[in-house]
Amino acid sequence: MEVNQEQRVRKDIRKALSYKKQVSAKESKRRGKALRELVPHACHEAWQVRERRSDAIDLLDKQDEGRAHELVPIRKERMAASPFAFFRGAAVIMANDLARTPSTGIRVQACGDAHVANFGLFHSPERKLIFDITDFDETEIAPWEWDIKRLGASLEICGRERGFDSKARRAIVRTAVEAYREAMREFARMGTLDVWYAHMDADELYERMAYKASKSERKEAEELLDKARSKNSARAVKKLTEIVDGELRIVNEPPLVVPLREIVRQYSGMNVPDPDMHERERITARLLSHYRKNLPDDRRRLIEQYRGVDIARKVVGVGSVGLQAWIVVMEGAAEEDHLVLQIKEARDSVLAPLAGKSSEDTPGQRVVKGQKAMQIASDVLLGWTELPGKDGAPRSYYVRQLWDGKGSADLDEIEEDALEALAGACGWTLAHAHARTGDRFAIAGYLGKGDGFDRALVRFAKSYADQNECDYRAFLESLR
Repeated sequence: MEVNQEQRVRKDIRKALSYKKQVSAKESKRRGKALRELVPHACHEAWQVRERRSDAIDLLDKQDEGRAHELVPIRKERMAASPFAFFRGAAVIMANDLARTPSTGIRVQACGDAHVANFGLFHSPERKLIFDITDFDETEIAPWEWDIKRLGASLEICGRERGFDSKARRAIVRTAVEAYREAMREFARMGTLDVWYAHMDADELYERMAYKASKSERKEAEELLDKARSKNSARAVKKLTEIVDGELRIVNEPPLVVPLREIVRQYSGMNVPDPDMHERERITARLLSHYRKNLPDDRRRLIEQYRGVDIARKVVGVGSVGLQAWIVVMEGAAEEDHLVLQIKEARDSVLAPLAGKSSEDTPGQRVVKGQKAMQIASDVLLGWTELPGKDGAPRSYYVRQLWDGKGSADLDEIEEDALEALAGACGWTLAHAHARTGDRFAIAGYLGKGDGFDRALVRFAKSYADQNECDYRAFLESLR
């Protein structure tokens, strides 16, 4: 009887110490290696149009439902600028294509839109510039291969747009995939906390990009870092606002920046008087009330020291154009103490119908939780909220600072060596996000020491870039 009691106690202790059955690192690596027999590295290289492939243009048109109809032409105009711009706005197309490609079945918190332009610099809470993924609108639990394939394809497409030859493009894509593979193997040798704290800061990014750079290219990299360091709420206020009758107001620059007062006038057809300061504070307080309630106590105390001054709709991005996106200018008690928040609409991830929704969270919650899981350090004011739409139904949003040390490479001017260095940084960063949120041992075991997966992804990137050009031409034809 006493023996049985002791066994039950031991069982309860083990259950309390571990909420799920733990598989050893060695066993996970073995399982990952065994997957090479079922899903050989070479099978990832193939891309061809499959039967019953959903029409790319129909997928894009369906996304226009529920968007601000007057902004949809801007979205299409931005996507029509080039094959790379089209690729950036067409995450839904590639998501549907990736769901038909081979997968090991190992799932991570995927970015969902891991193209090269969605990596950049921003300030950590300690005010240190770090390099990480910067866009999480499509994040979802999904196969890890989907992210690295989208990154590889984006680099091939970007290289074509810059006029780089095929040899240079192959080297750029291969650098990204090799960096991903080697980083994952490194993370598999590290402890969990060590993986969690690993990061790439601005100095390390500069060293990577300056390694083979010319003097002028190093100067451009230094200017990028300086610009990122100065990009904050104070700069946003200087660029986006003006003083009217002694009060700070957002400048009306339609159609990209339109204050709420102007939108009300447009929809009502009346010359609605501008509400006084007290009324504007009341409106912004109501808009942010649900957001404040969802913040941790210390962050809620922080945001409550600011009052809303003005609010406007601001068009952002490429694929996001037409979704509701607002900026709120806020003031603290001290002089020149400003904060600019962005409130951006979130919808279900394009991966959700293909990989399955991972939780019952609202889209805004999904974005916030995914971002915090993948990034080494997220905006201290990152949060979510819900606001009623024109039809009265709630719309989901996430909230963050508009600018907080934001910086990214100029992909329209970037040179071969710089893009290759950036590709390596992106590969490392993506591997870090996946290692934090998935089975790094199994992925490392699957990838192995050889370059078979690297070579396969280079071929895939080339084939999918060809597909993107076909879809881009179809898109241009649909506009005509």
